[in-house]
Amino acid sequence: MSTPTGPGPLTLVRRARDDDPEEEMKPLDWGIVRRLFGYTRSDARKRNWLVALTVMRASQLPALAWLTALIIAGPIAGNRPDSLLWWIAGYAALAVLTDGLFHFRQRFALEIGEAVVGRMRTDIFDHVSRMPMGFFHRVKLGRILSRVTSDVESLRLGIEQVFFVGIVQVGQMAFAAAVMAWTDWVLFLVVLGLAPVLWALNNHFRVRLSRDTRAQQESFSRVTATLAESINGIRVTQGFVRQDTNAGLFRGLLADHSRYSMGTARSSAILLPLLELNSQFFVAILLLLGGWQVLTSQVDIGVLITFFLFANQFFAPLQVLGNLYNQALVSMAGAERVFKLLDTKPDWEDAPDASDLPDPRPKVAPPPVNPPESLNVRNTNIDPRTPASVDGVRGARVEFRNVSFAYEPGRPVLHEVSFSAAPGQMIALVGHTGSGKSSIINLAAKFYLPTAGDVLVDGREIRTITGRSLHRQTGMVPQHGFLFAGTVLDNIRYARPEASEDEVRSAVRRLGCADLLDSLPQGLRTPVGERGGGISTGQRQLVCFARALLADPRLIILDEATSAIDALTEERLQRALVTLLAGRTSFVVAHRLSTIRSADLVLVLDRGRVVERGTHDELLSLNNHYAALHERFVRMGGA
Repeated sequence: MSTPTGPGPLTLVRRARDDDPEEEMKPLDWGIVRRLFGYTRSDARKRNWLVALTVMRASQLPALAWLTALIIAGPIAGNRPDSLLWWIAGYAALAVLTDGLFHFRQRFALEIGEAVVGRMRTDIFDHVSRMPMGFFHRVKLGRILSRVTSDVESLRLGIEQVFFVGIVQVGQMAFAAAVMAWTDWVLFLVVLGLAPVLWALNNHFRVRLSRDTRAQQESFSRVTATLAESINGIRVTQGFVRQDTNAGLFRGLLADHSRYSMGTARSSAILLPLLELNSQFFVAILLLLGGWQVLTSQVDIGVLITFFLFANQFFAPLQVLGNLYNQALVSMAGAERVFKLLDTKPDWEDAPDASDLPDPRPKVAPPPVNPPESLNVRNTNIDPRTPASVDGVRGARVEFRNVSFAYEPGRPVLHEVSFSAAPGQMIALVGHTGSGKSSIINLAAKFYLPTAGDVLVDGREIRTITGRSLHRQTGMVPQHGFLFAGTVLDNIRYARPEASEDEVRSAVRRLGCADLLDSLPQGLRTPVGERGGGISTGQRQLVCFARALLADPRLIILDEATSAIDALTEERLQRALVTLLAGRTSFVVAHRLSTIRSADLVLVLDRGRVVERGTHDELLSLNNHYAALHERFVRMGGA
């Protein structure tokens, strides 16, 4: 949890139910089925063979029953032992062929199911990774994980079991029905009387099963989302002793899921026995009528044996089909949710005529290893009035013109913000929480688009620039440096996977903090856990600095990048910042005056508006908003 207090269990459960409403859809949507099987096009040859093998198996099973009836009615009833062995040999050959083809049917079904699942998970990953930031603010991580795991897994069963096993069962019933009609059409009419009863049972239960299955799947998604959130916030949970409270909330969600699961189980527990009872009831009727026909010499006993063997072939699939129908509903619910995610349109996309942002920098040799001695970025001889170029680095020109922005319609967080950052300048953003600092850097990086006004980069409106090209020229260091599971070397090289180890080491030396990473147990090859576990906060931030430097961006964004470290480590990282920021345009959100003092322009924000602007000294002389913040920083030891 992200806060020490929160809503009660019932409020949380109700909110979880309502935050992602499901559409009312038909239990089986053939449009979704066709779309799902579109994922098998790459394996079309194997799929076609699988369909052929499935149809063959649907006829082979009744053929074995028919051969059994012929053996009983022929050589056994006729007392012809000389031909019995040949009949049995033929039966054995058919049985071997049937089971041999069954091996390939099973194998092809599993292989196609695995291929479809892999492609679908790849599509989800690609789609989600290209969504703008607003999507991740609205959609919980657990919901995305649920789509990739349980929902896609239910589709695997739908392909491997429901479709192909269903073909076998339906084909077996059709073949058996044809033989029964040919054997004794009078008894077959009795079997046909079963159809209206089956239709009525299915029609009664399908709506209830469909509703309960979708509710069950959605409740499991809520459980997954809450679990992911709780694990991510475990430090806060333990820090505020919320374990028992959160466990109660989680138990409420589990009880919610259990209720839907029990509803599905109850419906299935009624439907399946009714299907079996109905089958046994009709078998009893067939025994009565068939026995009367034999006793009155209307039919031969062999005909009756044949008919009953095929009656078993006809009735046996009913229970299997009932189970498959339940699984089909689960698969359909999963498919609806997966395709709903894949069909989610991004809040915005690059304009059709957007083009790449050119990089005007010439190809030059890397800068010297030793960083500048001064801690003041403004002492790097950068003229803010002209395009800056330090050691081949040329920053970007960024301009905000009357920019307003709202994350949600009607609730603006920025109001007509205007300023200009010349190439190589540092822009510091200062203000209370919620004043709009993060919104400005999100707009500068094109993570969002302004609601009104224009953001320009190198004189071009940001909507005309492809986000990919802008991000390639942008480096970002967040407050809590995010590292991926792997080695320190892997994380630094994340921005440039093709970079050699020597280039990585050169970047670390240029920051002047190589000893901080060399002191790790295995140096750059030291493994780090998820989110950077296993190394200190200062070392984690240094890795983020080195990663940004290796990317060689023109625009740097520092979001309180030194606020979570001690003063001694900050002094080392401040020296590294000089190298990182030299010649690059930078936006710095910082509470520490050691960084703010170096800024070419300080923007003081309050409730989404720029209330003051100027250099550190200029703003102090005004003795207004910034001076009050400065006094508070000094009093708290932030200077």
